Amino acid sequence: MGQDDDPTRAIRTPGAARPPVPGIPPGGRPAQPVGGAGTPPGQERASSSASRGRVYGKPRSGTSPVRPLHGAGGDGGGAGDRTVEGRPRKPRRIGRTIVMVVAGLLVVLIVAAVAVYFMINSKLRPVESLSDYSGRPAATPGQDWLLVGSDSREGLTRAQRKKLATGKAVGKRTDTMMLLHIPEGDGRPTLVSLPRDSYVPIEGHGSDKLNAAYAFGGPELLTKTVERVTGIRIDHYMEIGFGGFVGVVDAIGGVNICVKQNIEDPKAGINLKKGCQDMDGGTALGYVRTRKTGAIPDFERTQRQRQFFAAVVQKAAAPGTLLNPFKSVPLGLSAAESVSVDPGSGLFDLLSVGLAMKDGPIATGVPTSGFPTINGASVVKWDTAKANRLFEALAQDKPAPKDTITK
Repeated sequence: MGQDDDPTRAIRTPGAARPPVPGIPPGGRPAQPVGGAGTPPGQERASSSASRGRVYGKPRSGTSPVRPLHGAGGDGGGAGDRTVEGRPRKPRRIGRTIVMVVAGLLVVLIVAAVAVYFMINSKLRPVESLSDYSGRPAATPGQDWLLVGSDSREGLTRAQRKKLATGKAVGKRTDTMMLLHIPEGDGRPTLVSLPRDSYVPIEGHGSDKLNAAYAFGGPELLTKTVERVTGIRIDHYMEIGFGGFVGVVDAIGGVNICVKQNIEDPKAGINLKKGCQDMDGGTALGYVRTRKTGAIPDFERTQRQRQFFAAVVQKAAAPGTLLNPFKSVPLGLSAAESVSVDPGSGLFDLLSVGLAMKDGPIATGVPTSGFPTINGASVVKWDTAKANRLFEALAQDKPAPKDTITK
């Protein structure tokens, strides 16, 4: 049998004769639609068979029109846009659902964060500490905080007082006083310890130790006294007692401090070995209170207080604390219940302190000139010239002169 006699051959040479289709004249179209009225049954079947055509040389089953491949024309849809039936594919529907769920969760988190912020902010305890008076220093650039640690035992049970070795004293006195200057730009803050035995003039009480101002007139008289002797207008006031100190330290999971020497002090409830170590709230309280080190114990205490304050604030402001709700929320609640601030300060102001302290402050004490005994009490005299230059620089939002920075 020759090639031209093969009945299955689908591709023919050009110009080869094609078998006639019943009902269709050669080179023309059917006179009337296939299957129309008056079409002979045999011819209808032939036309129907012809309309099915061939696919790759073989007869195609079915009578529906051939649809173009995806992306090859038609409605212009790209591959994967629609199914054969024309309905959206499931992946697109699932993607929209995921986006909606994520958006909903973000809204819930934002609302929850705002609610927690206002809840914590509402728990801050305001204390009248800033007042206007004749001769008050004018506003200065940057922010200036007066940070006060009192020896208040408020909130501590008898068992806690015994455990923390805080004693039985009633009332409260200032145990720590520090001036924190936060510059307007990107410079480092300056943290200045104000010795509690500093001999300074106190309105209505002559000259006395600085902490006596708190005993005579509370936070307002203390703030006024600090403003007058430094020439710096205080923008914010913050005070914390023994119990609050312990609570804040424990809320951040303790803090790592490097101890310069062995310290054993039963009155402060500590027995520390030299070296870096993690301290919980109770141990930290004893560490900053002890007077068992140094030739001048109170100066050693101010160094430890600055060291510890910087370490606590830096850890509290670290991303691992702020972005972890299991740490940041308990910390915020503990701080709000433990800290007293001036009525104009809020949680946002406290956060700004933490963020400003992230790289560590320049820590110093007030330059001193001697430790005379006046009226039977040992006091601290400031080096007036150096102290004035230190505070003038801070009032002008400038770095502290190097020769005014002490250990």
